Amino acid sequence: MTVTIIHIGHSLWIFPAGFTLWRMSKSITNPVSGRGPADHEVRDQIVLAATEHFSRYGYEKTTVSDLAKAIGFSKAYIYKFFESKQAIGEMICLNCLHAIETEVRAAIAEAQRPPEKLRRMFKVIVEASLRLFSSDRKLYEIAASAAGERWQAVIAYEETVQALVREILQEGRQSGDFERKTPLDETTAAIYLVMRPFLNPLLLQHSFDYTDEAPAKLSALVLRSLSP
Repeated sequence: MTVTIIHIGHSLWIFPAGFTLWRMSKSITNPVSGRGPADHEVRDQIVLAATEHFSRYGYEKTTVSDLAKAIGFSKAYIYKFFESKQAIGEMICLNCLHAIETEVRAAIAEAQRPPEKLRRMFKVIVEASLRLFSSDRKLYEIAASAAGERWQAVIAYEETVQALVREILQEGRQSGDFERKTPLDETTAAIYLVMRPFLNPLLLQHSFDYTDEAPAKLSALVLRSLSP
């Protein structure tokens, strides 16, 4: 499988084929606030350099002035592209979450029937979350801040996950693999709540002991409940 490898701090992050950095101009649900010139290369340069710096020194302890000095830009120049440190953190968060989404969609696309799609979704979403949120404890601070403060990037990601679950449920109902009596929104919400401890980084840190067995056992339980 073709992958993209980006060196961040002391870690090598491996992203699936087709992954690219999110752009400020990209139209997405609940977009991150951007400002200034639409110079994608400069934005990417700032984001990658900030990711490197956060990886070494931590998100909470780093100021925009620290970033400016590390990157070699003036503080005022950075503010032309990002209105705050959080805006930079949100772009880093978006990149991580977009990588997970890309990997999950690829895994779902490889499955033929809805039950297998749901199994793969559980498995890959746990594996990808662990890899991206646990590979670097300093960068974990960004994920924790995003989840705790309900950044727009996190809200958009949660909505995307629920939409993917809903699509699989609809397909399964049409194929006869899943029951149709329970309201679709109710079933979607319930399955999302089962997944949530492995999506939210604040909850994920308390679930490390179960990540090996959780995807198979939880998806099996959910699938039994969906039997027609």
